[in-house]
Amino acid sequence: MNPGSNSQGIQALFEAEKEASKIVEQARKYRVEKLKEARLEANKEVERLQEEKNNQIKQVQLSSSELTKLENDMQNEVESKIKNIDELYNTNKSKAIELVLKATTDF
Repeated sequence: MNPGSNSQGIQALFEAEKEASKIVEQARKYRVEKLKEARLEANKEVERLQEEKNNQIKQVQLSSSELTKLENDMQNEVESKIKNIDELYNTNKSKAIELVLKATTDF
């Protein structure tokens, strides 16, 4: 064999190894970049879902506060009607007693 051809073969192997190393390095960089992108996308998705859940919680809390207000309004209305009935009773009690007595004594 020719010593020059051995040297050329070795040189070709070194060149091929360098090229393979470059390809492997590019593949690693590409993989790292894609992993970073995937993490960013996952973080964005997590943030979006958290915001969505927080909004749902706020709506439920708002509904709860509205329910409490409605309960208070209804309680106030019932108390007002009871007070009105009591006032009517106190106002008309004596008239009702008179009518009953008159109806029973007028035979």
